[in-house]
Amino acid sequence: MPMPADLQLSKSPALIVMLDRQLNVQDISAAWRGRISSPVDQQSQPSLSALFKPQTLPALEQALNRLLTEDRPIKDLSGELNNKAGFTPALVSAWSLTSAPSTASGDEYCILLIASDVTPISNDWAELSQLRVQYQSILDCAGEGIYGLDQNGKISFGNKAATQILGWEIEQVIGKSSHDVHHHSHQDGRHYPQQDCPIYAALQDGEIHRVDNEVFWHTNGKAVPVEYVSTPIIVDGKPNGAVIIFRDDTRRRQLESQREDAFEEILRLKEKLELERDYLRDEVNLAGNYGEIIGDSQALKRTLSQVEAVAQTPASVLILGESGVGKEMIARAIHMQSDRADKAMIKVNCASIPNELFESEFFGHVRGAFTGAHQDRIGRLQLADGGTLFLDEVGEIPLSQQGKLLRALQENEFERVGDHKTQQVNVRVVAATNRNLAEEVKAGRFREDLYYRLSVFPIEVPPLRDRRDDIAPLAISFLAKACTELKREKLKLSKSHMAVLKQHDWPGNIRELKNTIDRAVISSSGNKLRLDLALDGSQLRDPNSTASNVTNPITTSNTTSDSFVSSAEFKAMEKANIIAALEAANWKTWGDSGAAALLGIKASTLAYQIKTFGIIKPTA
Repeated sequence: MPMPADLQLSKSPALIVMLDRQLNVQDISAAWRGRISSPVDQQSQPSLSALFKPQTLPALEQALNRLLTEDRPIKDLSGELNNKAGFTPALVSAWSLTSAPSTASGDEYCILLIASDVTPISNDWAELSQLRVQYQSILDCAGEGIYGLDQNGKISFGNKAATQILGWEIEQVIGKSSHDVHHHSHQDGRHYPQQDCPIYAALQDGEIHRVDNEVFWHTNGKAVPVEYVSTPIIVDGKPNGAVIIFRDDTRRRQLESQREDAFEEILRLKEKLELERDYLRDEVNLAGNYGEIIGDSQALKRTLSQVEAVAQTPASVLILGESGVGKEMIARAIHMQSDRADKAMIKVNCASIPNELFESEFFGHVRGAFTGAHQDRIGRLQLADGGTLFLDEVGEIPLSQQGKLLRALQENEFERVGDHKTQQVNVRVVAATNRNLAEEVKAGRFREDLYYRLSVFPIEVPPLRDRRDDIAPLAISFLAKACTELKREKLKLSKSHMAVLKQHDWPGNIRELKNTIDRAVISSSGNKLRLDLALDGSQLRDPNSTASNVTNPITTSNTTSDSFVSSAEFKAMEKANIIAALEAANWKTWGDSGAAALLGIKASTLAYQIKTFGIIKPTA
C-alpha cells in the first residue's frame, strides 16, 4: 500500500519511517534518502541498522516490539542517527497505524516512526547548561544568602550561602513557598502572617523592602537573626518575582549587645569613679583637718595595738567611743593597714539616710524603680566592692532596715531596687557608734544578729580626757594647720595655754579641741594667740570651789606666759558658756538655731555636756 499523500513529507527535516510488523522499512521521507552514509534510491529501502547507530538499535527494537504488542506509543526515546556527517543525537517517537492481524495480506504500514536530529537543540541546551553553571558559580561566590522567587512567592533558585545560613539544601526548597520554609514565625514563636511579610510585599507593590530586626528559621528549628533586602523583578512594568539577599546578623547583634553592655558598664564605672572621687575628696579634707593619728599616750597605744592586730584579717570591726574621739581615723587606719588599702574605703553616715531611701543608698536602684529614679544608681555596698565599707553611726540604722543590711553582709550579695539581677560583692565591714549597742539590743532597738555580725572585733577609742598627754601635740598640729588654711602668721601655744587645754575635760573630744583652736586663730590678731576668746572672755567662778573669787587668768590684762587656771575654774567657765548658749537659743538644743549650732558642736555632744554639768532648764 503506497504512503498516503498526507504522509509524503519529502522536505521534512525529520526522518519519517514506515515500518511493517517485522520492523522492515517500507518507506522513508525523501529528504533523508541522500543523508544517510550509504544513500539509497527511490526503489530500494534501507534497514534500521542503516538509519541508526547499531549500539542504539536493541533499545529501539525492544520499544517497537512493545508498541506492537501493547500499543504503547514511543515518545522521545534517545537515539543516534547515521548520516554522512557521522552519528548525530536524535529523539525518536513512534505510533501504531493499524490494528490489522499479522497475515501476509495485512496492512503493510503498521508503525509510523519519526526521528528528529536534536543537534541544534543539544547545542542550545549545552550552552544553557554552561550559562546556568556560570551564573550559579557567581551566586555561590556571594557571602550573603540569595533566594529567587517567582511571581507566586515560590523559590526558584538559591546559593550556597543560603544553605550555610539556614541549612536548607537548594534542591529541597525549589518550588516551595519561601515564607513557609524559613519565615513562618516571629522570634518569640508567634505566627507570622504571610500578608505581613515584607518579602511578599515586594511582589505586590513593586517596592524594595529592607528589614534588619527579624529572624529566619534554620532546619534545626533555631531562629537565625537576619537583615535582608527584598527587591522586586519588574517585567513589563509589573512585579514578576523577587530576589532576596540576606545575611546572618547574629554577630552584629552580639556586638551591639556587647557595646550596649560595655556602655552601661562605662556609665557604671564613671559613676563609681565620680563617687570615689567625692569620697577621696572627703578623705583628703578629713586628712587635712585631723591629719594622722597623733599622740603617744598609753590609752592610744592600746587602741593602736588592737588596730595593728586586726587590720590584716577579714574580721568585721566595731569601733566604740564618744562623739569626736576620732573613730573614723581609726577606721581609716584599719583600712590602710589591710590588704584592701589599694581600694576605696566607702563611708556611710547611717544617721543621715532617710528611712525611705535606705535601700537605694545602700544597694542602688535601676531607672524607673520609683518616682524620681531617672537613671541607674550604684549603691554604697557595690561601690565598696573589693574595699572597706565604713558604717558610721551604725546604731542609727532603722530597725526595719537592719535585716536587709544583715542579709547583704552575710551573703555578700544583694539586688538593686527595681532589679531582679543579683549583684555579688566582697567588702570588709568596719562600723562605728557612740551608742551602747549591747543596751540597744536589750531594749529591742537593734538586732542581736546584726550586732554580733558587726562586733567580731570591738575596739574602744578612749576619750580625750583619758589621754591628756596627747592634748598638747594635737593642739600644736591643729594650730599649724589652722594658720596655713586661714593664711595667718604662725602662732604658738604658750605654757599657760597648754595648761588650760590639759585641765579642760573636752566632752566634745578631738573635734571640740580642733574647733577651739580654729576659733582662737580666727579671734587672734598679730602674733599672739587669743585662746581666752576661743573659750570664754568673761570672768567665771566655780560655785563649788573655795577659790570662787579667783580672777580668770586668761582674761586678765597682765596675764603672763606662765599663767594658768584650775580645772574647777575652767569647768565653771564652760558651764556658764553652755547656759548662755541655751538661753540665746531659748533652750532649744538642736537645729540650725539651736544651742549646739551656736556652740559649733553636735547635739549629742551638747546633751552629754548638759548631763555632765547637771544643767537644768529653769522653770517659768
